Amino acid sequence: MTPAPGPPESPPLRLTEVSRVYGTGATAVPALRGVSLDVAAGELVAVMGPSGSGKSTLLNLAGGLDRPTSGTVTTCGVDLGTLRPAELAALRRRHVGYVFQDFNLIPSLTAAENVMLPRELDGVRAAAARREALAALEEVGVAHAADRFPEELSGGERQRVAIARSLVGERRVILADEPTGALDTPAGDEILRLLRGRSDAGAAVLLVTHEARYAGWADRVVFLQDGTVADVTEATPIGGGR
Repeated sequence: MTPAPGPPESPPLRLTEVSRVYGTGATAVPALRGVSLDVAAGELVAVMGPSGSGKSTLLNLAGGLDRPTSGTVTTCGVDLGTLRPAELAALRRRHVGYVFQDFNLIPSLTAAENVMLPRELDGVRAAAARREALAALEEVGVAHAADRFPEELSGGERQRVAIARSLVGERRVILADEPTGALDTPAGDEILRLLRGRSDAGAAVLLVTHEARYAGWADRVVFLQDGTVADVTEATPIGGGR
């Protein structure tokens, strides 16, 4: 059984002195070194940095897709290190939306079925899950593609479907790894407007981006360098914020 989310005053996402080392001995490669970061409810935090600085590793740890070598990751008030695999999967389905850089859509499912899947796995009836999926696809501008398979969609359409899947349901934490990578500038702006809207509605959003224009939607910008936090900049976000 999944532990109940933590009290409202706790940040939905907290990383405390998190390090991640791949390999051992002479082949050990440190990806993150003692990173601490809170993302509050209603806050959008952008993470920037050069290739290899640890951005994607940070997101993987925040979403429980990887385990830290040391330190703790707390999502929705729960220390992810204390959860069994089934509990961790349930927490992700219910409370964490993840936009993968490579979309991670299931080829044998239609766009609507891909978006429905986490809701159905969490016990939502198919008809209700489809209604939620269609609403999410409408929100990101690809309702016309609901019954198409991923191979029938453009890269931009697949990206929008992946984003719809991350938004469907009651997501308290949204993790987005370069969510505008396959989109042109107007479409990218629209996706950031959606993420900003979810943040303003109370979700904690952590966005990895290499483009300053998209970081401009954030409340804070965290700069990673060689696996450490090199700088944190407070921002006045575009289109909303506190």
